[in-house]
Amino acid sequence: MPTEQEIYQQHAEQYERLIQREDYHNHILRAFEQIRPLKGLDVIDLGAGTGRVTRILAPHVGTIRAYDSSAHMLSKAQSSLHALGLSNWQTTVADHRHIPAEDASADLVTAGWSFCYLAVWGGEQWREELEAGYQEIMRLLRPGGHVILLETMGTGQESPNPPEHLAGYFAWLSGRGFQSSWIRTDYRFKSLEEAAELTKFFFGKKLGRQVENNKWIILPECTGVWSLKK
Repeated sequence: MPTEQEIYQQHAEQYERLIQREDYHNHILRAFEQIRPLKGLDVIDLGAGTGRVTRILAPHVGTIRAYDSSAHMLSKAQSSLHALGLSNWQTTVADHRHIPAEDASADLVTAGWSFCYLAVWGGEQWREELEAGYQEIMRLLRPGGHVILLETMGTGQESPNPPEHLAGYFAWLSGRGFQSSWIRTDYRFKSLEEAAELTKFFFGKKLGRQVENNKWIILPECTGVWSLKK
């Protein structure tokens, strides 16, 4: 099993296979629309990876700019976005804390399963790293704009059971005034073999064995939706 850093730098194809199976009920789009109607918005998607959130939003917004620190992941995003036949998007290699975009140029800033890494990989300075990312989001947002963050609340879980290593991060979000809710974003795989393979690839052997033992073609997942209006 590669590390998360190795996956994002070297394994975009297999990662894309995994996320194409996620949220088969399309709860993510409805969650966004409930917070802020999307039509005509200028959107910035941070930590876009292979375009998971970007693809969901692109058909419904005015413009969307996708940023990620991994050129490897963004190359896959570009391919999948081209396949949509849309022209309202662009991709750029950039870190959450240093986005090459003008002040007050977005109505909505999103980050799907990525803003947390400022804390997870931030070492002893994780609060400072989060603050830098937060200040960059505030710079990018227009007055009245929204930020929406998606983060895991438990894979293989039917109700929220957030990972312990994210507890401090979630507390930080609450302290910053973010409102939170949660949705199910279950994975639906083509076969048990695919379910076990892709689960072991990203989530590890323990969950992979649980998938095999439970014969889970549908892998339950809970996702937290954190939002804040500027």
